[in-house]
Amino acid sequence: MTDALFCWCRAGFEPELAAELTERAALAGHPGYARAERGNGYVEFIASGARALAMALPLERIVFARQKLLRLADLPGLNPSDRITPIMQALDALKEQGEVAPGMFGELWVEHPDSDDGKTLAGLARSFGNALRPSLRKAGWLSAKDDPRRPRLHVAFLGGHHVVLATSDPRDSSPWPLGIPRLRMHAEAPSRSALKLEEAFLTLLDERERGLLLRDNMQAADLGAAPGGWSWVLMRHGMLVTAVDNGPMREQLLDSGRVEHVRADGFQWQPRRPVDWMVCDMVEQPRKVADRMATWFREGWCKQAVFNLKLPMKKRWEETRICLEAFELQTHRPMTIRARQLYHDREEITVLAMPSR
Repeated sequence: MTDALFCWCRAGFEPELAAELTERAALAGHPGYARAERGNGYVEFIASGARALAMALPLERIVFARQKLLRLADLPGLNPSDRITPIMQALDALKEQGEVAPGMFGELWVEHPDSDDGKTLAGLARSFGNALRPSLRKAGWLSAKDDPRRPRLHVAFLGGHHVVLATSDPRDSSPWPLGIPRLRMHAEAPSRSALKLEEAFLTLLDERERGLLLRDNMQAADLGAAPGGWSWVLMRHGMLVTAVDNGPMREQLLDSGRVEHVRADGFQWQPRRPVDWMVCDMVEQPRKVADRMATWFREGWCKQAVFNLKLPMKKRWEETRICLEAFELQTHRPMTIRARQLYHDREEITVLAMPSR
């Protein structure tokens, strides 16, 4: 019986995700407990009524989870010579309990943790998926052709002898296996930090919002811009960018005619007129960053923002909660705030903020 959330996360941040899920689940009226081991790349949160909890706790509200799944069955001790039969038996048992129904799954994703140990399972996951998929279709569990509108069936390899069966709702889950978008570093990008902002726009905005909010000739400000990775992304979306930093910018950006370099301290500078977007990836104490970002909204200097909060080594969930709550309080207006530890982040989280509409 479904009794747990199963969430993929960055290896090393399992305690932060466990603390976040424990607190959020209790506030949602579904208390439970987390099972986590640092470095494993996933967290299981055990709760009665896990299906109701999954509905009460959408992925967009969870900071440290890359993907949120509903666990269907835990299958340790598998015989490597036949892993398919126990999976089919588990699905049959779940059908008898009314948890699943034939034909309900539109896609099969076979995954493994994004961890040092988990990456050794990549070949097994790929080959097993190729073997399992036709068996599921023959038995009627999987649609004849991939249907991304239906629930997905996930088979998560935690070891060669251990898999977890889970499911996800396409409307409330990441559209990428493990919650990781596969972005490539562009040869012209000034720095790898460009991937963080590209991932933020893909992950924290939906398709409709991207069409409305990322348009040609919008005005943007990039605080702490040098050498220009985030300015480059904004320019690629057609924006006119004011890049604020005392350090040097990549010359090709300035030659484009779409980026103006202002040599100033990003924490002190303010625009002469409001901009559509403000972005900030400055290395500074997270509470100081959150305070300055709130000032931008309180003073009406920007309409939307993406900024990073560099987290301390300890009590990272507590610091995250404090910063986000203080930021929202200090803006003095209703805000839509989405925060996530992205794949291209490190010891930080990325925040999207905009006034509620």
